[in-house]
Amino acid sequence: MKNFLLASLLLVVSFVQAQTNDDFKNEAIEFIKLTGATSAFDAAIEQLGATVPAEKKEAYTKEAEGTLKTLYDQMADLYMSEFTQKEIKDLIAFYQTPLGKKLSSKQLQMTQKAMMLGQNWAMGVRDVANKYQ
Repeated sequence: MKNFLLASLLLVVSFVQAQTNDDFKNEAIEFIKLTGATSAFDAAIEQLGATVPAEKKEAYTKEAEGTLKTLYDQMADLYMSEFTQKEIKDLIAFYQTPLGKKLSSKQLQMTQKAMMLGQNWAMGVRDVANKYQ
C-alpha cells in the first residue's frame, strides 16, 4: 500500500511539473513571437525562397513554415535556460505595452542596421590590425 501511495504521489508530482514546464515553454514562445521574431522568420522564408519557381512557391512556403515549430521550441528552450518563468511573464507584459510594441516593430530593422555598423567597424579594426603586421 505504501508503494502504491508513493508511486501515485510521484506520478502526480511529475504531471504537475510537466504541466508547469509546458506552460513555461508556451509563455517563452509567446514572448519570442512578441519580440517580432515572426516577421524576421517570415522575411527569411521569403528571401530564401526567392528563387523557387512560382508554381512551387505555395508548397515551398507551406513546408518552410512547417519548420517554425521546431525553431520556436528550440528558442524557447534557450530562453527557459536563461530566464525564469516570472521573468518571461514580465517580458511578455513589457512587450504588450506601447513601448514594447514599438520596440518589437523596429527591432528587426534596427538589428539589420546594427549588423551593418558592426561589419563596418570590423573592417576598420581589420585595417588597424593590418597596419601592425
